[in-house]
Formats: sequence, C-alpha cells, structure tokens
Amino acid sequence: MKVRQSLKGVMMAYALVAVLTAAIAAYWLGASDPPQVPLWAPMLAPAAFLLLTGIRHLRRRTTSLDVEGDRLRYEAGLFSKTSRIMELSKVQDVRVDQSFGQRIIDTGDLSLETAGESSRIVMTSIDRPKEVAQHILDLSRQRRAI
Repeated sequence: MKVRQSLKGVMMAYALVAVLTAAIAAYWLGASDPPQVPLWAPMLAPAAFLLLTGIRHLRRRTTSLDVEGDRLRYEAGLFSKTSRIMELSKVQDVRVDQSFGQRIIDTGDLSLETAGESSRIVMTSIDRPKEVAQHILDLSRQRRAI
C-alpha cells in the first residue's frame, strides 16, 4: 500500500489559476479603454499562484508512506531525502485530523507514533484518512499477534 498526499487540492488550485488567467485576459481584451500597462503585468499574480501550485504538486509527488510487509517506510524530499522505516508491530497511535474543508472532500492529516520513539510521522492532506488509519492499525495488530 502506498499513500501520497491528495491531488484534489492541487487540481483545484490549477483550475483556479486557469479561471483567474481567463478572467484577466477577458477583461483586458474586452475593455473599451484598456489600462496603459503591458498585458503581462496583471498576469504576474496568476503566474505566482501557478508557481506555488507547482511546488505543492512536486512536494506531493516526492512524499510517500509505503506499507511493505512488516515495515512502514516514510520518504520525503526531492534533492535531499528524509527516510524513516519503522516496524508495523511498534505502531501504537494513529491519529486523523480533519478540518471542515477536508471533511467535505474526504481528505485529512495522518499522524503515526511508535513505541520508544519521541517523534511522529505526519502525512498531510491524504485521501480517505480514516480508512488508511484503520488499515495501518489492523496490520499493526496482526504483526503484534505474530
């Protein structure tokens, strides 16, 4: 099982950039007395928003949580990587946090804590977080029983 951040927010941001760009272009081209600045000037705001959305999309692609056999692997980063590997049998606490907006689109933040560890792993904005949390807890219980 591989868990990545949700693509829903990224796709909504790309759609918002497209709508904003089209609205600015329509206003600019349809105005009877267009402003005396170059057309690219008002397009700086959508371009900046597009850049931020692209960064978020790249971060989504480079962060993952893999359940492989009896281990859980967390990896994040593009140029410099952060990796954590933990045994499923040591997972003690799985927490799901959802804001109102996340509940509407069925995404949420997943936090994992293990026995003997002081830090936690947090995956933000994942799809179906309650199902993922339950699956991880079930696998953890199975591994502890063995």
